[in-house]
Amino acid sequence: MRRLLPFLCLASVLLAPSLHAQCNGQDLIAALPPAELADLRARADAVPFATGNLWRATRGDQTIILAGTLHLDDPRFDALMTTLAPLVLGSDLLLVEAGPQEQRQLTLRLSQDPSLLINTDGPTLPELMPKPDWQRLSAAMSARGVPGFMAAKFRPWYVSMLLSLPPCAMTAGIPNGLDQRLMALAQDNDLPVQALEPYDTAFKVFQDGSLDEQVKMLTGALAAEAQSEDMSATMINAYFAEDTRLSWEFTKVWTRSIPGYDQATAEAEFAMLENNLMIGRNVAWIPVIEAAAQKGPVFVAFGALHLAGDQGVLALLRGQGFAIERITSAEVPAP
Repeated sequence: MRRLLPFLCLASVLLAPSLHAQCNGQDLIAALPPAELADLRARADAVPFATGNLWRATRGDQTIILAGTLHLDDPRFDALMTTLAPLVLGSDLLLVEAGPQEQRQLTLRLSQDPSLLINTDGPTLPELMPKPDWQRLSAAMSARGVPGFMAAKFRPWYVSMLLSLPPCAMTAGIPNGLDQRLMALAQDNDLPVQALEPYDTAFKVFQDGSLDEQVKMLTGALAAEAQSEDMSATMINAYFAEDTRLSWEFTKVWTRSIPGYDQATAEAEFAMLENNLMIGRNVAWIPVIEAAAQKGPVFVAFGALHLAGDQGVLALLRGQGFAIERITSAEVPAP
């Protein structure tokens, strides 16, 4: 786990804790020459279920609605919630990555054990990095509302994740991402909400790696920090175009422009993170989803990156005998 900024940028937008979308970055995919865009399209379309955010899986009398989410606020969610509401309320259970109970558990854990994010007994970041790099990092963190003296004690992996998010996303208001909206809808209508996994599952992935590896990761994040707003805009636009896999393939290519990366390095690191942060969790979710579906119709919501691919949730459910079909807004009955 050496230099994972590109994946973290994508993960932070599509997988990580909620933020607020008030940025004005450039859509880097839209700016690509036609030939490069066609190549990306071909790469994305080579995997199962490359496009689409809303799906139905059926097996016998079991019905599962699956929605890929974006964990940040955006005004376009107002219209989307109108589409999703009848599907949620027509289910017996809402499954999410982390429900209210898990969010409370994580908050409590962090309050009781700040060493999860803060290095309480080791060298600080200014001691681990060359002075010019630390000065750049301190300025970048200050722009994100974190003073340098505080950032100095953070775990390197955590700072890398924060750097992958543009300052505008860090300081723009109270988060209300799609997952939060779905949970609020469920709670307002007494619909049970259950988590797909323990509260610290994804958190543990980012802790992996030695201190040296984490510092290398942080150096890579700092090298690409200037484009964080453009990358966020690119991923968000791809999500609302229901084309998240395209943004994944773009990020692989974009990575090669970062100092210290080449194609082989990018492919190896993306494969490692895809396995740890996505595929492993996808596989673990399937028994949870199946068990819920045996009791009645279930609505499942998780980061959109988990949908596509040979080991994506949709392909894994198909392997378990479920028929998979994409749902369009026109097929959803009005509330």
